[in-house]
Amino acid sequence: KAADVLVKVHSKAIGELPYGGGTYDANDPASQLWIQLTGWHSILYAYEKYGPGKLTAQEEQEYWEACAIAAELQTCSPEDIPRSRAGVRAYFERMRPRLSASPIARQAMNHLLRSELVLPPTPWWAKPASLAVAKAQRIATIATMPRWMRELAGIRQARLLDVLIAPVMKSAFALAHLSPKAELRLLARLSPSTIPVIAPIKLGIPPRNEEVLTPAQARARYGYAKPAEAHRAFRARQAARVFDDGKAPSDQGLIESQDILGPLS
Repeated sequence: KAADVLVKVHSKAIGELPYGGGTYDANDPASQLWIQLTGWHSILYAYEKYGPGKLTAQEEQEYWEACAIAAELQTCSPEDIPRSRAGVRAYFERMRPRLSASPIARQAMNHLLRSELVLPPTPWWAKPASLAVAKAQRIATIATMPRWMRELAGIRQARLLDVLIAPVMKSAFALAHLSPKAELRLLARLSPSTIPVIAPIKLGIPPRNEEVLTPAQARARYGYAKPAEAHRAFRARQAARVFDDGKAPSDQGLIESQDILGPLS
């Protein structure tokens, strides 16, 4: 159901590129493939850099196989998901000549690096510590980015900081991991929306229903179309509204999704 809603939400992200010509569509399979692979690779890289260390060959194989299953919840094809780190790196190299960084993209990247903007409200006496955590997060995030991507985004960071942040983050995560409750308190500050999902796992609470369905099985049971085929008529109307009539995309998909996402305001 969430995957189906996501297609409707993404239908608003459609239009003409402000730089270089061309169009964009958040539901485009190629766009979804880029978003998913960069995200999954970043998770793996950060886990190994700041967490327990490198996965075994078998664990990594299982990881990418799981990613291919998760791709069934997006508009991209599971067949296009590489099944190894080398395959992902090859994909990045193919994409690299096609990438460009507009002023809007650079502004967005710098905005996303400011984690203090999404942290919950903090008492005045705790703000220095909160800002220090946000600064460490920014340094640690940039340290995972390749040099060519930093140059593209106009982001600078000393190589020394790249080196020094690793033991700091590894120690912080290792200490938090000693206590599931402490780990959850930290997570509640950094990413509150993940608590309902992660907390039962960390606390050893058994699931209400142990049945596990693949995305295909779930679609068949509950009557949903594949994401790539979902809401085609609505998406066609959005495209006509934007590209033929020159209007802004409709908010209809967002409005209809409020039962899942919550109110827009």
